[in-house]
Amino acid sequence: MMTTGRWLSAIGLVGLGFLLGRMDFHTVSVIRAQDADATGPSDETTKKIQLANDALKAAAESLKNESLYIAATKPINVLGILSGGINAVDDLESGRGVDPETFAALYADEATDDVKLHLGKDEDGRLTYKNKVLRIYPISRLKKMNAQRKVVTGEAKAVRAE
Repeated sequence: MMTTGRWLSAIGLVGLGFLLGRMDFHTVSVIRAQDADATGPSDETTKKIQLANDALKAAAESLKNESLYIAATKPINVLGILSGGINAVDDLESGRGVDPETFAALYADEATDDVKLHLGKDEDGRLTYKNKVLRIYPISRLKKMNAQRKVVTGEAKAVRAE
């Protein structure tokens, strides 16, 4: 008798869960991590972002003219620009790693046409370039790049080696 009661209780709870799951509770407020009605930044902030983007594009063009900026991705590489230049194609060719922004853009299918020809996936689904697994720079190189960015942007003074 006790086993039958437990079975009936279990079936009843599953059925109740099913019914509650099928019901549409429009009157119950739902807490969301992000408000669906949010429209993004204000118009003033959007204009500032667009101005910053225009300035970054101009800086990228200047760096290209100085042979200091060779991107592997279609979107501009903000970290590479603010660091005073980057050669992401050479980084890919060397197989020693790429900056985080290039890494993310390549995974987001934003590679330049020349780079896209050599991208693939390994058996574990990792992105490869010429059959070498794509990696991010070592921590030491990331720290060096961040220090260079601070110097280029004026956030820190250059330290001269004597």
